[in-house]
Amino acid sequence: IQMPGMQPMPGAGPNVFLGGYPGPLPYSDSYSSAGDPMWSYFTAVAGQDGEVDAEELQRCLTESGISGTYSPFSLETCRIMIAMLDRDYTGKMGFNEFKELWAALTAWKENFITIDRDRSGTVEHHELSQSIAIMGYRLSPQTLNTIVRRYSKNGRIFFDDYVACCVKLHALTDFFRRRDHLQQGFVNFVYDDFLQGTMAI
Repeated sequence: IQMPGMQPMPGAGPNVFLGGYPGPLPYSDSYSSAGDPMWSYFTAVAGQDGEVDAEELQRCLTESGISGTYSPFSLETCRIMIAMLDRDYTGKMGFNEFKELWAALTAWKENFITIDRDRSGTVEHHELSQSIAIMGYRLSPQTLNTIVRRYSKNGRIFFDDYVACCVKLHALTDFFRRRDHLQQGFVNFVYDDFLQGTMAI
């Protein structure tokens, strides 16, 4: 099973897990920012702490042009992007996390373009379901219908909502997977832990 929205790392093969969900996003902090074109986008909006909040991330992504001809990302989508990768719970995103997000956004955009065959800037519910399956998730028809209802407008899913769906699906899956130590597809939650994990996303 491939990680959602990501291609297998060269030579590594796909990460296969039990429990009906893929593994984590590939992550590495071993690169240098020198000469990196993303560094200029990031530092133009980052605060003195070298991190960006949701509003700064929205401005950074808009100026970078990653959404292409699609509408820029909403502030709410930017909030959940940060929550997906906010490992230190600061509510902000550093450059390493930004690079990781950029790789995921690029892959998700390629997936969206592939299924947006008529170039309308939207996809239909069955195409979203196909895309989720291609990303490696094994979900019930009932769950897929719930996701489609949540992220569609008049039966169509726009790029911003598609990305919000991908981000939330990844973040919630990762939250669950970290607690499913035996990779069996079920865990016992303490209510407070459940609320912290889901309300943050």
